[in-house]
Amino acid sequence: MESEWPETLLEELADEVTVGFVGSMASEYVEDGIPFFRSKNVAPYRILWDDMKYISRQFHEKIAKSSLHPGDVVIVRTGKPGTASIIPDTIEEANCSDLVIVRPGPKLDKRFLAYYLNSAAIHHINAHLVGAVQQHFNVGAAKKLSIPLPPFPEQKAIAHILGCLDDKIELNRRMNATLEGMAQALFQSWFVDFDPVIDNALAAGNPLPDELAERADLRSQALADGTANREAAQAFPAAFQRSEALGWIPAGWEVSTIGDEVTAVGGGTPSTKNGLFWDGIHPFCTPKDMSKLDSLVLLDTERYLTDLGAQKVSSGILPKGTLLMSSRAPIGYLAIAETPVTVNQGIIALLKNETYQPMFLLSWLRSNMEKIVERANGSTFLEISKRNFKPIPFLKPNENAPSLFNAQVEAIHRKIVSCVENTNQIATLRDTLLPKLISGDLRIPDAAALAEEALA
Repeated sequence: MESEWPETLLEELADEVTVGFVGSMASEYVEDGIPFFRSKNVAPYRILWDDMKYISRQFHEKIAKSSLHPGDVVIVRTGKPGTASIIPDTIEEANCSDLVIVRPGPKLDKRFLAYYLNSAAIHHINAHLVGAVQQHFNVGAAKKLSIPLPPFPEQKAIAHILGCLDDKIELNRRMNATLEGMAQALFQSWFVDFDPVIDNALAAGNPLPDELAERADLRSQALADGTANREAAQAFPAAFQRSEALGWIPAGWEVSTIGDEVTAVGGGTPSTKNGLFWDGIHPFCTPKDMSKLDSLVLLDTERYLTDLGAQKVSSGILPKGTLLMSSRAPIGYLAIAETPVTVNQGIIALLKNETYQPMFLLSWLRSNMEKIVERANGSTFLEISKRNFKPIPFLKPNENAPSLFNAQVEAIHRKIVSCVENTNQIATLRDTLLPKLISGDLRIPDAAALAEEALA
């Protein structure tokens, strides 16, 4: 890819290129303190706070060489080498390990650099990975990264165009997180806290178990101020009964098992040495595919099977709407397949039925994840087998309650899928614009027009 702009080494454009702390951290983490970034906290263009670690100020000052400042560009060394993001202004101080730290100089826009690293620089990064067991991108290779350098105003313009696309992607992500939270909250209220049953019991003057007294007080207030859903409550009973497996449950409901109520199947991996099994048309899902998802929707996978390959998987081709759960390394990635899919041995798949639709099953799994993990075993890594998964107690409601839940969350599900499809389209455009701009195939005004059209 030839560029109309001069090539310049990163070490010539940065005030500093260094590396995060290298050494044992096992005894240095504290409950609260200075954020300590690792590879898993850096995603393309954004910072992830899941499983963030913290260190003491004393240790932070001791390893000041690896401290992070607003505007630093951090690059993942191992795991997903080359993944880059910018330390935002909201993070006044932090530290890190296993990251390359770049402090752009006055000729290099930090956002332009991050976009270049996450898209056009992939060939350089892949060519400079080192390590036999776990490949990593080292600071020496980062310094020698050659960057086509537009004039600074054009860097800013390019970063602005791509940033507008990123803003829409982030908006979609947040919207989906809100929508997923709404569905989970509804499930929690109806099938875990039993709010409609408590409402009905209070309205009918029926006695409630002492264990539910605190919840009953909250529902009394909801009934008094008119926020209780009285229409939904009609699908629920007005009393409780005691069960041996799950304690107090709504009257008339039964305790079953997940295996008796839903078909649960596993998968397998056809021989990777046989080319007749691979590069076909059937998506082949692994926990790795699920780990990349920002939402509960699975639309695509990294690898595909042929018809012959799919026949080698015991569960075959699973229908759209199948609920997927990673059963090991780690347990608990969840996704709804929005396309027919095959799965490997690291996934337990739950087939939807007329009563229990995908959003219901996903919400049930989230609510019961602690029980699922408790039944896992394994010396190398924890794994939940189908044999241990299927006997997990499952509260079987009367048929009206799941039906009402399915109806209420159907629109949420459709909106989530729509947002993910829109995000994929915008991300594809974002990732293709910069290489075309660098090669001269596309001018900035034309790129701006394409972005504006995609965001309309």
